[in-house]
Amino acid sequence: MEISKQNYLDYLNKNQKEAIIGLDGPCLIVAGAGSGKTKVLTSRVVHIIKQKKAWPNQILCVTFTNKAAKEMQNRVLKLLNQKTKSLPWLGTFHSVSAKILRKHAQAVDLNSRFTIIDQEDQLRLIKNICKAENFDIKKISPQFILSLINQWKNKGLLPRNVVTKKGLPLEKAILNVYKFYQERLKILNSCDFGDLILLCVKMFENNPDILELYHNNFKYILVDEYQDSNYIQSKWLNLLAKKNNNICCVGDDDQSIYSWRGAEIKNFLDFSKIYKNTKIIKLEQNYRSTQNILSAASELISNNKDRMGKKLWTDSKDGELVKLTCYKNGKEEATGVSDIIESKLKKKYSLNNIAILVRAIFQTREFEERFLKIGMGYRVVGGTKFYERAEIKDSVAFLRIVNQKNDDLAFERIINVPKRSIGDGALKQFHEWGRKNKKSLENSAVELLQLDKIKPKTKLGLLKILNLFNKWRSDLKKKKHYELMEIILDESGYSKMLKGKKDLESEGRLENLKELIKGMRDFDNLQSFLEHVALATSIDQDWNGQKVNLMTMHGAKGLEFDAVFLPGWEEGLFPHQKSLEEKGDLALEEERRLAYVGVTRAKKESFISFAMNRLYRGDWVDSLASRFINELPEKNIKKEDQIESSNEDLFFNQDIDYSEGIRSPGWARLQKKNLKRIK
Repeated sequence: MEISKQNYLDYLNKNQKEAIIGLDGPCLIVAGAGSGKTKVLTSRVVHIIKQKKAWPNQILCVTFTNKAAKEMQNRVLKLLNQKTKSLPWLGTFHSVSAKILRKHAQAVDLNSRFTIIDQEDQLRLIKNICKAENFDIKKISPQFILSLINQWKNKGLLPRNVVTKKGLPLEKAILNVYKFYQERLKILNSCDFGDLILLCVKMFENNPDILELYHNNFKYILVDEYQDSNYIQSKWLNLLAKKNNNICCVGDDDQSIYSWRGAEIKNFLDFSKIYKNTKIIKLEQNYRSTQNILSAASELISNNKDRMGKKLWTDSKDGELVKLTCYKNGKEEATGVSDIIESKLKKKYSLNNIAILVRAIFQTREFEERFLKIGMGYRVVGGTKFYERAEIKDSVAFLRIVNQKNDDLAFERIINVPKRSIGDGALKQFHEWGRKNKKSLENSAVELLQLDKIKPKTKLGLLKILNLFNKWRSDLKKKKHYELMEIILDESGYSKMLKGKKDLESEGRLENLKELIKGMRDFDNLQSFLEHVALATSIDQDWNGQKVNLMTMHGAKGLEFDAVFLPGWEEGLFPHQKSLEEKGDLALEEERRLAYVGVTRAKKESFISFAMNRLYRGDWVDSLASRFINELPEKNIKKEDQIESSNEDLFFNQDIDYSEGIRSPGWARLQKKNLKRIK
């Protein structure tokens, strides 16, 4: 129903109205999942204008994505029910900061026509600096250097403000790169995304007259998804809100899941300490999910200590109980999920409204394999399908050239991966010789070596990789194809290359390679595996119409589906062991918030599952059900054991003390004394 200017308050509940009507002073709106926070935020903007508290251009609305900003703008225009030339300042932290900086560029030693560089340009600049300063990027990758620079910027630190820790010479070396990097940006009249907010903050701090200008301009400030803000974003807001103190932040501390991006939940939790006399309003009525789903999610998240506290409820029916299923292994889990979709859910919902949410992207492989086998359409949302990922394509290319030496496309893809001084010039030479003599690229390279027509720098790397090709072909006669894959990744230097980068993306790629080797075990030989990959990638292009959604729980935030599957709820995988080892209880609470996000994506049906065994690095290992499963309320779940056993409650009732630091096998050491899987 279209909302007119007369009735924009009529379709709000009591708490939503309270969040809109009280306009003056600081306000924190704690908006639970599916509680209509966007409606509240946009209605508040309209109410400020309708009550003539401020002109539209005296209102600043900050979002985290351009999509959210556009959606809010459209909603505001619709609620105002009029065409207006004057609109609020509405955009992301970065877009608003860029707008401000262009007006006052000279205050930060820039020209107003400065360029905003992207990540690719950042990495190129860092590589050039490292080369000029004789900094060995083989020891530490440019990606890692950039991630540390971004961390410093998120904490509000320019090079002169950074204090390196004693005993960490590498950090000191990276700080020098940071200094040269910032100097170079200034010469280029450029800044990166981190600079947009950081330079704005420094400008406000050093130029009170400019800050005063924006104090007078922004009478009201509204912020969406405040739980995702980092230190420098919070400081930016504090400076702008300092005079009028009319700041309203909307968010959900229970959905703060981006600490790895620099988000600090304490910004949200300490809001009332920073802004005195803060009005806190909780939106707990949910318009998305059934009561059983909400009760399960609320009970789960109640185990977190660092939270504001709220309990979601709905006017809707109780709905289906949350299904909790134990499978024998990961492959049977994928089969079980697909069977439920085929036999039950397809009749009730569109496949587009069904999602499988995983903790780590490598988990999608078994589901992709299953869907390809049964002919069910699927899409990987926010990611690339398994066999289309760069590291998988590279690995398969190695296998293709071992299997068939005339595979020029495979040769071309991996001949210089990792880098071995075989550049475009050498590749052009191979192509020209091959066309002239009707030879494959590999044979051309061999003949050019024999004729001593290869440059000395290229010759060494080329000889090494060609000898490896021959060795691997010999290995294939004695080794299993999946064993050969491990050998190739090791001897080619590919695994070492990813390990050396020391960033989250590379860690994910290493996990995908482990999953690839695991998947290869399902095939009798290399030829049958390569044929499967070729067919899988070509079939993928043919899917039209309805598709099941595959994505990570992180990627699903803000989305909703009729039915949601949450597989792999096992210790070590979820909560993730590496996160627990690095950040302890803080990570555990964030992992639990991620579980809460996953459960609350479901509107009508939610399915949680785990497996007794997982294939990990070539070995079958026992798994331990996630501690989060023990935190689900019995009255809101239905156990559906898929294991053929006389013990009805096999694996559901585990007498385990997680405080002693249980580590799931494969992901870490198995503490067998604590494993009591059978009641």
